[in-house]
Amino acid sequence: MAKYSRLVSTAIGTKVVLTVRKQERKKTQSYKNKVVQTCLLAGKILIENGSELNRVSDTIKRIAMNAGLDDLNAYVTITGLMISANDEAGAQIKEVEQRNFDLRRIAAVNKLSRRFAEHKLTIFQFYRLLLKVEHIGLYYPFWLLMVAAAVLSGAITVVFNNDLPDFFITSLVGMFGWLIFHELSLRVQASFISEFVSAMAIGAMAIYAVRLGLGQSTDNIIIGAVMPLVPGVPITNAVRDLISGNLISGPARGVEALICACALGFGVSLALIWLG
Repeated sequence: MAKYSRLVSTAIGTKVVLTVRKQERKKTQSYKNKVVQTCLLAGKILIENGSELNRVSDTIKRIAMNAGLDDLNAYVTITGLMISANDEAGAQIKEVEQRNFDLRRIAAVNKLSRRFAEHKLTIFQFYRLLLKVEHIGLYYPFWLLMVAAAVLSGAITVVFNNDLPDFFITSLVGMFGWLIFHELSLRVQASFISEFVSAMAIGAMAIYAVRLGLGQSTDNIIIGAVMPLVPGVPITNAVRDLISGNLISGPARGVEALICACALGFGVSLALIWLG
């Protein structure tokens, strides 16, 4: 009887140990999946808001290292990310559907990553905060963005062309051109259509402004008004990606910026051909 009791106790003890180990393994697997999801979300936010891919890869690796996953592998492009922690967890993919420029979100991700490295956040808190960062609204009011586009357009005309009389009309044309670009970007999914239409509208407004006596030089007005739409950041990121050795994403960003610049040029040219 005593021998039977010992066997029962041993069997129960073994079952308890196996259950605990199974729960620990399940917990570990859940933790690894959460780390991968956090890395995917952080990388997606960085790419969507104009970060160079070298920074994206470095941030993902630092998050994984601080989370205790030294075997995490990441493949990063401007259109998506693929990350795996190990063979058991498998690979997870996150698609990047849109790309914009918002340095606040990039700074927020970097700040949260540093807080996680200092053990001030758990991986679950980190993930929840990233979800909030992803939905940060406009930092500046919309009217201030329009004023900034107007001031930039007018300043370019004065600084580069020494055309002070056209400052006011260039500011107005640049402001309305940027407004058209912004509204079309929200409504039209096709890339480069917003640049083309807004550039054509800028050319038309510049031509009519000179004809009505509101401006003196069509060329100077167009040059200043188009400047807020020029893809300066994509070109810079393309060069930085190439220097960092990203031979796929670097040329891809460069081609994207080139097509954007061509769309601006074609829009202005079409307006000049039709109305000039």
